[in-house]
Amino acid sequence: MSIFGAMDVSATGMTAQQTRMDTIAENIANVNTTRDGKGNVYRRKTVVFEEKSYPTFSESLRLADSRIGKGVKVSRIVEDPSQGNMVYDPSHPDADEDGYVTYPNVNTVTEMTNMIDATRAYEANVTVLNATKGMATKALEIGQS
Repeated sequence: MSIFGAMDVSATGMTAQQTRMDTIAENIANVNTTRDGKGNVYRRKTVVFEEKSYPTFSESLRLADSRIGKGVKVSRIVEDPSQGNMVYDPSHPDADEDGYVTYPNVNTVTEMTNMIDATRAYEANVTVLNATKGMATKALEIGQS
């Protein structure tokens, strides 16, 4: 793998984790949202990653024995199908006929744990990027001698 290839893999990881952090932040921001513009309850969103694919068959064949991936990408953002939290509050304007309000299926503790995980993964990719940059710099310094 080339130095630029290693940097590209780290960059794809950072981009994917940034999307994950943005999605988690959206979930936390909507933890108390009882309805959207269409009247629906907000549903927790999660990010699905997959390995970046090779664009052509010849490239796949050429890189088949190297066993080095091309990084990661966000394949889609999906909604969690689980039910929202029902809270008894008959005075709330969004309460149903039994007095219950449906809040989003967002658990702040889970979201914060996922945020820490995404942050650590992002930091790991930054460390790899900096190490790769340091190796490239050292190689240039050796070449100057």
